[in-house]
Amino acid sequence: MSRTRMRSLVRKAISPLRAGGFAVVTGILGPALLWTMVNPTTAILGAANVALYAGAYTWMKRTSIWNTWAGAIVGAIPPLMGWTACGGQLLPSSSYPVELFLPSLLTSTPTMDLSLIDNPLAPLALFALLFSWQFPHFNSLSHLVRGSYAQAGYQMLSVISPSKNSLVSLRHALILGSVCSVLIPISGLTTWTFALTSLVPNILGIRASWAFWRFGGEKQAREVWQHSLWYLPVILGLMMIHKRGMDWTTWFTSGGEAQESEM
Repeated sequence: MSRTRMRSLVRKAISPLRAGGFAVVTGILGPALLWTMVNPTTAILGAANVALYAGAYTWMKRTSIWNTWAGAIVGAIPPLMGWTACGGQLLPSSSYPVELFLPSLLTSTPTMDLSLIDNPLAPLALFALLFSWQFPHFNSLSHLVRGSYAQAGYQMLSVISPSKNSLVSLRHALILGSVCSVLIPISGLTTWTFALTSLVPNILGIRASWAFWRFGGEKQAREVWQHSLWYLPVILGLMMIHKRGMDWTTWFTSGGEAQESEM
């Protein structure tokens, strides 16, 4: 493939033996380091992600169009690792229930305990954001290089059914709008103002994905791909701005010390 012909293994800058040895060593040492220096849950997630990417995803690229969904899981696991590395849990329990942060108009509680943000709905929201983002990003890219994928024998939806490929991109662009408008603020990660400010990048993404599905041309695919490049940093930046319990005026005027001590 022209897209990968300059990679180290392809141009024989390193041998397959050395590359494989490096992969095995780092694949073992990485989770071991996470186990000893962080916690077992984070280490297990890391090891599972290595196995999923190097094993299932790589093998599925030549056997099934579902490789893209497997790859999307790989890309969505790192936020879960960050959550558990900071001491959070992923599954609800009696001592760790799901908490809903409803808009102020729908709740009688004037202020909620910010410690309740540490609940299983928050990592689910982060996972959903990263998972769905990858479909507009990758499906548009794979459409642009579908000829190379076909030549290499990869089972890609962009090769087998370009119309379904663009439809999946549109579907997840719509899901991203729902994640940002409902799931993220209701999880407590942000205030409900984020649901409004995130509308702009989401509407632009839905518009681009709709045009990609409607017309299916390379111009439309490139617009979706270019949008995906700036979409994620903008959304994450907005999440930081609208972080629940964060008073940025106080943070900047006090150098961050007062706000951090309160949290």
